[in-house]
Amino acid sequence: MEKREFVASLVAGGCAGMCADLTLFPLDTIKTRLQSQQGFHKAGGFRGIYAGVPSAAVGSFPNAAAFFVTYEYTKSLLGISAAFAAPHAAPVSHMLAASLGEIVACLIRVPTEVVKQRTQASPSSTTYNMLLATLKEEGVRGLYRGYGSTVLRETLWSRRQGHTLHSWQSAVCAVAAFVTTPLDVAKTRIMLAKAGSATASGSIPTVLYDVWRSKGLPGLFAGSIPRIAFISVGGFIFLGAYEKVRHTLL
Repeated sequence: MEKREFVASLVAGGCAGMCADLTLFPLDTIKTRLQSQQGFHKAGGFRGIYAGVPSAAVGSFPNAAAFFVTYEYTKSLLGISAAFAAPHAAPVSHMLAASLGEIVACLIRVPTEVVKQRTQASPSSTTYNMLLATLKEEGVRGLYRGYGSTVLRETLWSRRQGHTLHSWQSAVCAVAAFVTTPLDVAKTRIMLAKAGSATASGSIPTVLYDVWRSKGLPGLFAGSIPRIAFISVGGFIFLGAYEKVRHTLL
């Protein structure tokens, strides 16, 4: 990848991430509270709908930039290889590049997601206080609670896409957003769980079984409507902004 393309991907990815995350933040808050163990109303209901937004604002740019830079760089490297040069191998290279991009991006996304979701579920607290409380109680390791479930959710999402989508095509991924909701529920429960609890251990099958046992199928798909709306509408904003900014810079 040329330096100009690298910078364009970096800036475009960051700007697109901030646009999507901040514009649709209320939907994300509603989804988190619906998925929380204490329930929607006890987690804050519709109050403090922007609780945790500083964490999202700080993490959006580097998170999205990390994904797209890794994605574009990996795709260009795979394109050099003879095994991925053939046209029929293009979807595979896109999928691998997107999966690796998600793994790298999650190194930034997960800490900001942990602080953001805990603040969303406790609107009486602030982002700064929640960060300090997490570090004091669990250390840096606590900021990476739910990393495995987040990576699994995101890489499965990348595989379902199979390639980079245009803005209008991203709305079609609503079905995939619905299907992967149980993993999102597990991620939310793990991130919000009290330190030392069974849920906090991060065992995805155990968490999903507990949700199924206590709340049944509706519990596994809690927050699916705002999640679908976030991903569908966010797809237009995110990828549309990315393509526009990158095209402008190039």
